[in-house]
Amino acid sequence: MATRPTFGQWLRHTWLDILTMAAMGAVGLGVYMADPAPTRSFAVTFTTDGEVVYPEFAYPMRKEIIPIWLAAFLASIIPIVVILAMQIRIRSFWDANNGIIGLLYSLISAAVFQVFIKWLIGGLRPHFLTVCKPDISLASNTPGIVGQGYNAKGFQQIYYTREICTGDKDEINDSLESMPSGHTTAAFAGFIFLYLYLNAKLKVFSNYHPAMWKLIVIYAPVLGACLIGGALTIDEFHNWYDILAGAVIGTVMAFSAYRMTYAAIWDWRWNHIPLNRGAPFAFAGGEAELLDATFTRRAGWGHGGGALGGHHHRREKGAGWNGHGYAADGPVNGAGAGAGFPRRPVAAGSRGDDMV
Repeated sequence: MATRPTFGQWLRHTWLDILTMAAMGAVGLGVYMADPAPTRSFAVTFTTDGEVVYPEFAYPMRKEIIPIWLAAFLASIIPIVVILAMQIRIRSFWDANNGIIGLLYSLISAAVFQVFIKWLIGGLRPHFLTVCKPDISLASNTPGIVGQGYNAKGFQQIYYTREICTGDKDEINDSLESMPSGHTTAAFAGFIFLYLYLNAKLKVFSNYHPAMWKLIVIYAPVLGACLIGGALTIDEFHNWYDILAGAVIGTVMAFSAYRMTYAAIWDWRWNHIPLNRGAPFAFAGGEAELLDATFTRRAGWGHGGGALGGHHHRREKGAGWNGHGYAADGPVNGAGAGAGFPRRPVAAGSRGDDMV
């Protein structure tokens, strides 16, 4: 992985992923275009006084603050631009490749996952009754109709099906597929992946004390995802639980995709290293490829093998190396040795029983 492959070599290793992505995209689009699967019952008004039973589904239909296409665009383009910009210093084809491929894993798998739930489960949007424009006089239980046996049913016969809706069919279908939020799913799938990538490349949660700006940088994508999801409670396109479900789906896919393409998620020793398709990763300091594929240059990172062991500090197995990135007598180059202040063990030079 130290050299850039030709297009043919890259395609030979990646064609199956490209085919899978195209297939999943086609499946997701087909499911997205399909009519809602379930026959969902809903209450309109009480028969006694005409009061709306569930006013939380009677909000006006407003213009979306962030359309779904824009949410997906931001969740894909911003991480790609950042990953490519990081290559100004990292200069690794395989890091850019794994970062972008992993991002697409996350976005596409999350999108397909959520559209199946929308189609098979769904739910009512906050503006459902406004879009439905119910006319209770249309209620019928005639054999053969979709809502057969479920109109004017339930306690006090206040529940109906979409047979009583008089609004636009496409808008009604959309308003029956509220859960989970597609905006939030895309936002969290893309921006949580970017959060994990930035943490690994900047070594924020690592073996040294970083500057505060790095903490702000890695959580900026998380803030962006939260704002996209939260905007849906302002324009009343989603309920809070739709947004929560989308955030969970997107986050799970982001974590899964990152771990598929990088050696670790939280282990600061390895989480910046892109994985090789054809060879297993050797979890041993000084032996792994692309140990210096970090953006930061603090605490020995990014200098000839990173803080786990540069050219002058590596130890071979059997010469004090314990197989976990540490030498038998302490951390290797960066976890105490190397850049920064020299450190001594607590109570160095004192007897053990004097410390009790």
